[in-house]
Amino acid sequence: MQNVLDTLSNIMDAFGASIVVPVVLFIICLFMRLPVKKAFQSALNAGIGLIGFNLLIGAYTPIVTPTVERMVETTGINLNILDTGWQATSVVAYSTEVGMIFLGLGIILQTLLFVTKYTNIFMPSDLWNNYSFMLWGSMLFIATGNLWLAILLMVVTNLYTLVFAELLSKRWSTYYGYPRTTIVASHDVGALPLGLAMDWILTKLGANKVRWSPENLQNKLGFLGEATTLGLVIGLILGLVGNFTNLNTLEGWGEATMVGVATAAIMAIFPRISGIFASAFTSITDASKKTAKSSAGKGRVWYLGINDAAGYGESATLLTGMLLIPTIIILSVVLPGNQALPMVDLIAIPYMLQAIVPLSNGNILKAFISGAVYLSIGLYLVTAVAPIFTEVATSVGVSLPAGAVMIFSLAVMTNHLAGLLFLLFLTQNPVWVILSIAVYVVLYIVVRLKKEAIQTYMERQALGDEFEEQKAINS
Repeated sequence: MQNVLDTLSNIMDAFGASIVVPVVLFIICLFMRLPVKKAFQSALNAGIGLIGFNLLIGAYTPIVTPTVERMVETTGINLNILDTGWQATSVVAYSTEVGMIFLGLGIILQTLLFVTKYTNIFMPSDLWNNYSFMLWGSMLFIATGNLWLAILLMVVTNLYTLVFAELLSKRWSTYYGYPRTTIVASHDVGALPLGLAMDWILTKLGANKVRWSPENLQNKLGFLGEATTLGLVIGLILGLVGNFTNLNTLEGWGEATMVGVATAAIMAIFPRISGIFASAFTSITDASKKTAKSSAGKGRVWYLGINDAAGYGESATLLTGMLLIPTIIILSVVLPGNQALPMVDLIAIPYMLQAIVPLSNGNILKAFISGAVYLSIGLYLVTAVAPIFTEVATSVGVSLPAGAVMIFSLAVMTNHLAGLLFLLFLTQNPVWVILSIAVYVVLYIVVRLKKEAIQTYMERQALGDEFEEQKAINS
């Protein structure tokens, strides 16, 4: 059994999402009786898109990261829980025996749930991000020594994630423009409950009247409101803040302007790559519509889980993420009782916003406020659980960076959903464990019965007056 799990881990390390998703898509296309040529082209376009996303983000990250790190250093912040990034966290998750058990179990569970129509989300196409479940299970096992409780936590967290992914699927797919696809990573989808609550509150407070979407800004500001220009301005501001003590040198100004132009480049190039990626799913969407039509409208509407890199560079998502970088650094200092210092994962904030930005249809003001609240609560969660994560990390050979008492990952460990479930299971109190499962059962039943109504509400909230206009056109 261990050899099988090691093989699965090696496959994920060797190929990653950029290869796994196209292979899965090719197989699905064949099952849907698409011609081999169309199936192959769809799979190839998916691979090209994902590789393109990763190349773009991979080139952007080393340009921005030194500026962000310098911003943290120049503030003189002295907090003892340091952010070492999601990459290090994923290595920890894949290095524990408990995590490896779920690597195999997760594939079986997620496939069975889809095949039996328990869920309409095909989750195994984003197997890599199962490390999010594996991490929390590993932490629980280290803290309690209870293997079965740790496995149960990972399964329950996976089930909650699927419910939230199903609710988010239509809005995410519509907003980001990728037909019949959605994100399924727990550390992204876990923001949905707070995102919905914050969007409702902000709408009641009139935030919808401040229309700070990239499109509206462009209409009002002309070329100054174009996505590339906004990217240049915000990137330049970030670069200047990060080089505040270095602006008396050419190197400081050079780095600041490089960050600005690099951010503008993301805004310009990302839509072209996303167009290629979106074209990969056109054939499968057309085939699904034909199936629905031939089945008198009773065809199954399902969504393919894809990597969250697909939404990273969308204009409102990236701009909001850039604005939140200095904001969360300031908040980490002023929030009473917080001990967590965001660092490496600051550039990963756009990943984390993909369950929030679509809810406001790209309203940067609403997404910024919601994101700030989400991250602030996340810092307190990290402060509570970092000792256990640090113990897990050091047990598999991770060395603590200089000056750090504990470590964490902003992108993964601010997950409200997984964090709350972890804290409930950590008590080892059967009442809390049973209650968390009972809440899931109720939630699942409500979603099964009212999913269409809930998704319609999400569309109405996101689109506002446009929703009624589109509804009239469609009718």
